[in-house]
Amino acid sequence: MTPQTSFKRVWMITGASRGMGAEITAAALAQGDAVVATARKSSAVTHALGVQPGLLAVDLDVTSESAALQAVKLAVEHFGRIDVLVNNAGYGLAGAVEETSAEEVRSIFDTNVMGLLNVTRAALPQMRSQRSGHVINMSSLGGYRVGAGFGVYGSTKFAVEGLSEALHAELAPLGIHVTVVEPGYFRTDFLDSSSAMEAKNVIADYAETAGKVRVSANAYNHRQPGDPKRLAQALLTLVSATNPPSRLQLGTDALARIREKHAFVEQELQTWEALSRSTDIPV
Repeated sequence: MTPQTSFKRVWMITGASRGMGAEITAAALAQGDAVVATARKSSAVTHALGVQPGLLAVDLDVTSESAALQAVKLAVEHFGRIDVLVNNAGYGLAGAVEETSAEEVRSIFDTNVMGLLNVTRAALPQMRSQRSGHVINMSSLGGYRVGAGFGVYGSTKFAVEGLSEALHAELAPLGIHVTVVEPGYFRTDFLDSSSAMEAKNVIADYAETAGKVRVSANAYNHRQPGDPKRLAQALLTLVSATNPPSRLQLGTDALARIREKHAFVEQELQTWEALSRSTDIPV
């Protein structure tokens, strides 16, 4: 197949059939870019976005390393390159840490962390050969500050944050940018049962903490302050930046809660500084 090379940028977006992934895909196509849009069933992408010259819908279960390699192979054969990788596929899990079973933990880590690694490792050889590219890892406000009820989900996003920091340092000398995006609450289906699971086990002792979070999350569904279309436009601005940030917070709720965490951490540092310093070997 002769690669199509007339597009300004070629994106590869996981979880592209709905929600933020679909909005980012639509925005990139609207500005004349090409998109390799992946989903477990590529027909869902075509159903959502139609058939377009710049759109290549590809089946991809991100938990399969071989499937990730095949998806990248198809992308490069079709378009010749990958300029932007958006690791968007993932899901949420509500429940106290103790309520969450080992099976539920493994499953969400397989998608949110191992899936991201599978796709990133598959795409990086192409970006390294180009000496260019931008990896965008979709984290969450919960990847920077997490509270009761979303501990296991937040831990997957904390892992994404750590991986992104390391990738940023490793890939910058090769001309590849890495940004981890930390959205607050956006008005998508993320809090629906189709995107956010609940731990099957419920322990009464957590009714006032994780239990309340489950109830409030359901009540908050489709009342979130963030606009997914504006998020997609923000990512278009991000990939056009000469010097993109290693972290990008999206939404006023994300900004406020992250600043609150910074203030709390600084206060604790000061309160416990003497004890922290006491553990050095005396000079």
